[in-house]
Amino acid sequence: MAAAARAVLELCKAKRLRLATAESCTGGLVAAALSDIPGSSLVLDRAFVTYSNEAKQEMLGVAAATIERYGAVSLECAREMAEGALSRAPVDLAVAVTGIAGPGGAVPGKPVGLVFFCGVSRSGGHIARRREFGDVGRARVRQASVLQALALLEELAGTETAHRVQD
Repeated sequence: MAAAARAVLELCKAKRLRLATAESCTGGLVAAALSDIPGSSLVLDRAFVTYSNEAKQEMLGVAAATIERYGAVSLECAREMAEGALSRAPVDLAVAVTGIAGPGGAVPGKPVGLVFFCGVSRSGGHIARRREFGDVGRARVRQASVLQALALLEELAGTETAHRVQD
């Protein structure tokens, strides 16, 4: 995990990009993986841990109608979470993670291990993913989700051009 976090940070640092995370089922683990690396403050601006539906709405501006229609575990919610983080922070990139880590929480059509990801950039970049990790245990779902979120950030950062003025 450290290697994946380091790769994201090095790429963002080289391109002068800053980022934010919006996390639900990972509970801040994406931000923790990034902030474990010395010098991460040059890239990581902030993290929103929005575990409840109310927090998603209040902190990130996720529409109640989105949660009602699609659920908190959906691509639509992940996108609104990422867009909310991007609009509420002075950053270039944001990634969102929402899913069902287990062992409970599954509903018809949404099994344990289902996680949605979305990354957005100020320049209009957008990557969304659905992953089914399976009922492999809460810790493994969360760890796999962190790795997927970091990979998505690296992919999104790779499409961005350096545009920030170096302080």
